[in-house]
Amino acid sequence: MACNSTGKTGLPLAALLVLLVGCAGQEVRQPETPIGKDPELAASYEQEGRVAFEEGRKGAAVNAWQKAVELDPTRAVTVNNLALVLKDQYRFAEAARLLELGISHSPDVAELHFNLAVIAELYLLDLQTALEHYNRYRQLTDKEDQQVAGWIADLERRLQ
Repeated sequence: MACNSTGKTGLPLAALLVLLVGCAGQEVRQPETPIGKDPELAASYEQEGRVAFEEGRKGAAVNAWQKAVELDPTRAVTVNNLALVLKDQYRFAEAARLLELGISHSPDVAELHFNLAVIAELYLLDLQTALEHYNRYRQLTDKEDQQVAGWIADLERRLQ
């Protein structure tokens, strides 16, 4: 017998309770949002994520931003924000893959390269990827960043 919300099954109360207990263990799934490009809906999820993050609800922010990226992976700010929260949750490989996705859609956004380089170097120990993206970051930024230049020199020494 399928579970229903009315409780009108014509069964005695004890039998109904057994059925309800059996139904309590069933997972109720929300219909999934189809993956595809929908910039308007993505913007709505992006805003929802921003509000959740500002309220300290990082899990809700991650969920909203993931939906936004699925609907429009060209939103570099959302990709970057989501990757940084994933990094804070020790989900380094996932954050790196997300940044790579962002770079594939927005290759000239310096912050995506910088954050991928940091995660690759410090958390994934992928020095070659870090070097590649620190260099790309420097190419995309006009200012001469001495700190990043030092990191690049250090990586080049370590990779020899």
